[in-house]
Amino acid sequence: MNEQEYYNTITQHSTAEFKDRGSKFIGYAFPIETIEEFKKQFQILKKEHLKAVHHCFAYRLGTDGNVFRSSDDGEPSGTAGKPILGQIDSKEITNTLIVVVRYWGGTLLGAPGLINAYKTAASLALQVTPIVQKQIEIKYTIQFDYTQLNEIMQVLKQYNCTIIKQELQLFCSIKFGLPKNRLQEVLYKLNGIHNIELVKN
Repeated sequence: MNEQEYYNTITQHSTAEFKDRGSKFIGYAFPIETIEEFKKQFQILKKEHLKAVHHCFAYRLGTDGNVFRSSDDGEPSGTAGKPILGQIDSKEITNTLIVVVRYWGGTLLGAPGLINAYKTAASLALQVTPIVQKQIEIKYTIQFDYTQLNEIMQVLKQYNCTIIKQELQLFCSIKFGLPKNRLQEVLYKLNGIHNIELVKN
């Protein structure tokens, strides 16, 4: 199995809680694919936890995992965001966001205590959501006449393409994800159908 054809991720949202000397750390794990999705989820959580003192997070995006970010949100540098990102990386997953919300308990935990708390909350959130292996897909949009719909759909189903968005009118448009390991076969089949327009996204 070629590693570059697959990646590991989560597909379900999960929550877990960790307490240390009165402080409460609530870990949330979310499957995301874009920075816009991160912003949306993060804002929802901030509104849900208005009284929390910190909303620390880390995410890694892309099938190659090259897009990532972490934030300590006011905690001492390196005590929150990096330990959270470390948990994502220890599971070798991508397209994943973890937010850990902290409620102050009145006792200073010190840097080692904070690192342990954020790491544990992130780890617990990942323990309760299944990690799945997904095929790397290349995204394309195909435009065609409605009379060709059955022929197009037959090819997309045959090669397990993922339909992302479709507009089926007199003139149709389908955005789909094409398994990287079947790329040449699918393109050959689709390009054999007359009067279609195929564009890589």
